[in-house]
Amino acid sequence: MFFILLLLAGAVASTPIHTNSSIVHTTYGDILGTTSQYRPDIKVFKGIPYAQPPTGELRWKPPVKPQAWSGTYNATTFSAQCPQDLNMGTGLWTTGSTDQSEDCLYMNIWTPSTTPSSPLPVYVWAYGGRFVDGSGDVITYDGSGLASQDIITVTFNFRLGPLGFLAHPALSAESPHNSSGNYGILDIISAVDWVKSEIASFGGDPNRITIGGQSSGSSCSLDMMYSPLASGLVSGLSTMASLNATTLAEMRSLPVSTLLTTDLLNATIFVNTNFQKVTTFMEPPEWRPVLDGYVLSHTYGATLRDNTHPNIPILTGNNRDESGASPDPGFTLSTFRSNFSTMLLSLGDEFFTLYPANTTNQTIPSNNAFWDDLGRVSTWKWALDWYAGGATANIYTYFWDHAPPVQDLGAFHGSEMYYVFNNLPYNYPNMPWTDTDFEIEKKMVAYWANFIKTGNPNGEGLAEWPASGTEKNTMWLGNSFGVGELTNSEARREFMLEWLAKSKEW
Repeated sequence: MFFILLLLAGAVASTPIHTNSSIVHTTYGDILGTTSQYRPDIKVFKGIPYAQPPTGELRWKPPVKPQAWSGTYNATTFSAQCPQDLNMGTGLWTTGSTDQSEDCLYMNIWTPSTTPSSPLPVYVWAYGGRFVDGSGDVITYDGSGLASQDIITVTFNFRLGPLGFLAHPALSAESPHNSSGNYGILDIISAVDWVKSEIASFGGDPNRITIGGQSSGSSCSLDMMYSPLASGLVSGLSTMASLNATTLAEMRSLPVSTLLTTDLLNATIFVNTNFQKVTTFMEPPEWRPVLDGYVLSHTYGATLRDNTHPNIPILTGNNRDESGASPDPGFTLSTFRSNFSTMLLSLGDEFFTLYPANTTNQTIPSNNAFWDDLGRVSTWKWALDWYAGGATANIYTYFWDHAPPVQDLGAFHGSEMYYVFNNLPYNYPNMPWTDTDFEIEKKMVAYWANFIKTGNPNGEGLAEWPASGTEKNTMWLGNSFGVGELTNSEARREFMLEWLAKSKEW
């Protein structure tokens, strides 16, 4: 899932002073940038500290503002990534770098080289990776493409895994807010605060900040909207005993390598439920945001119902081959029937009527139709819940169905990111991009740039993208551009709503 929302930041009294020079003056000191390796008309400032290193006594503490520096800060190389155990090599979400350090809270800013006539909109990107991997220097997110559309683009690192999401009563006890566990989310808030305070020096408008993310990064973007920073109940987990540490002092002195032995743990939410034996479901990561009563004090559903969130435009959607759908889900007829019977319980018979399969080959389209329907209907229903709570700002939903070339995963999780950052073919020059890919990219960039600039993706020459509402449709993007149905029958849509109503809200 991809998620971006327009943050209507409060007014900041500052005047753009960005010039053609590679040196920018901030309240912390001067910063030297460099020219983008992909576009000579774009400047990039890499590895800018937005917080002090979260090391020693600052491990498992909210981020602290950085110290000012004397002289000129050299922002021409990326910083180390936050510690992470999973190394997937160079790809859509990762660089394959082994340059990691707890001293990792840095950001990167791309700007046009020329001085803007008026402050430019700002796009802040939060990377995905199940809260355990990722970084702001991944080439997929290179900001030069959107900067060429007159959008100041910001990426950054935030703490991951046990360093970013350990919740423990001892940590809560030492917190003035009686909370723990959301240090990665606090990093994101701190990064946006830094941008709000300093981005005018780079030519950006602190009153037009949009935050976006994909996968767990979309959850982080959503948390930026949901977080009221109010005190309350703490929930979390304990791992001190398994790491042979009994005090916070001992925990803070543990080597990062020891902490990362727990980095890839999964939760056990599905144990003793009917989902435990459903092969499609993956347990969520053990390290993830928690309801701590301070950063996050209410569930998503309660926040929507109570309208306790900013009233801001949102753009969000789903992909054809994700969340259970795949070009080859790997079912036999027997495992298909047992999987869905176990998952849907009393709704199983109705499912097999609506999504029939009498051979193994027929399980593929039926399985994929179910998960694609679920993605479109649940996102559309989320928008209805948004409005029902009292919010009035528009939500724009989409369904992405284009498969990038030379891979067998289809329109997989995150594949639209190839197209929205305006970086073809720079990001992956060895892939055989076609004229169709470049034409799709042109339209996707236009929609995203329009939304970032105005809160509305529509613009001249583009197929109309209506805001989500009571009409039973969503915007289809990729192989075609236009409004399409949520499901191919009303019975399927009603079935999805019935199953969602029976499911536990998280």
